[in-house]
Amino acid sequence: MNQELKLFFTALSFYSRLPGPAYVHQDNAHNLPDSIRYLPVVGWIIGLVTAGVFIGATYLFGEAIAILLAMVASILLTGAFHEDGFADVCDGFGGGWAKDKILTIMKDSRLGTYGVVGLILLMGLKFAALMQLFTETFIAANVITIAGLFIVAHSVSRFAAITLVFNHNYARIEESKASGAVAEGRVINLVIAGVFTLIPLVGLTVYLAQPLLLLLVIPVLLFSFYLGAYFKRWIGGYTGDCLGAVQQLTEVTVYLSYILIWKFI
Repeated sequence: MNQELKLFFTALSFYSRLPGPAYVHQDNAHNLPDSIRYLPVVGWIIGLVTAGVFIGATYLFGEAIAILLAMVASILLTGAFHEDGFADVCDGFGGGWAKDKILTIMKDSRLGTYGVVGLILLMGLKFAALMQLFTETFIAANVITIAGLFIVAHSVSRFAAITLVFNHNYARIEESKASGAVAEGRVINLVIAGVFTLIPLVGLTVYLAQPLLLLLVIPVLLFSFYLGAYFKRWIGGYTGDCLGAVQQLTEVTVYLSYILIWKFI
């Protein structure tokens, strides 16, 4: 149990800005590869806080401002960790035409045109999807449903990123900040992460009595497999930035899937 707590707090402190106990950081490098099993649980926490901000802000300001504040809360909680990866991927694959060039651009801390445009379009699509989801669908907008929707989106999208670790190789040869987290993939970590992903999804499905909700995993996994194949084609695998990009893109995919499912219920 003590080791599992260490893994959880390692995941929490690495993949978010939320602090863990001081003793965890002493074994951070050792625990990082296996801590990925708790990445969906980190998604639970991010989703729950995001939902809380949305619910409170909706009461005070209305849906549009509430969605923006919820997005801000999510970014602050993660330190824009995944958004930064997405922007780097946009810059790298937008401006590079060979593996070495793409990896060099992605490693550059400066933000380029492709990254800026990509972030604007991503944030705009996320806002529009959430706005339509909460104003134009037949969702029972109660606290449990809203919290469940956000928790599922953040946990499922993080699991989608984890799948790349088990399907592809790490693309960089040299060590980086993220290499310790993504260079190894044990099947037990994928299984545990999958269980943590299914818990909120199945729970929300049962609560809403809508079995079709389980179908959202299909476009999410298909999209993540496509992205993995795309990364492999161009750089021979994935990097930490690629995982961040997958998380962001599949999170939006979850919101769009919600809309389609409710539209045809």
